[in-house]
Amino acid sequence: MYRWAKQLSESGRRGLKKVGRAGRKPRLSEADLRRIETLLKRGPEASGFDTKLWTSWLLAEVIKDTFGVEYHPGHAWRILRQLGWTVQRPTGRALECDEAAIRRWKHRRWPVVKKTLKTPVGQ
Repeated sequence: MYRWAKQLSESGRRGLKKVGRAGRKPRLSEADLRRIETLLKRGPEASGFDTKLWTSWLLAEVIKDTFGVEYHPGHAWRILRQLGWTVQRPTGRALECDEAAIRRWKHRRWPVVKKTLKTPVGQ
């Protein structure tokens, strides 16, 4: 606000139009963001992680290691959104899944294991 008041007194109302952006300047440049997007496209495994899915925690770690800039995972999520990335969840089941075994278990074992409601006391 002090800056705006100074600008107003020095340049008048016209000077207020070119005050500039408010808030802290970004710590990552546009080139850094493009490099992050390249890293994202390669996947977390290329960055040395044991998973195929990006999380904001992983991205925050990659940004810290690559650019020396520390972000909270919540802010790393904002960077993902800024780059146009959305939440992705794996679809389908694991390749190792045996559908026939699951069906057998549901029909034979589950009824035995499942808890049944006992008759309330006093009835």
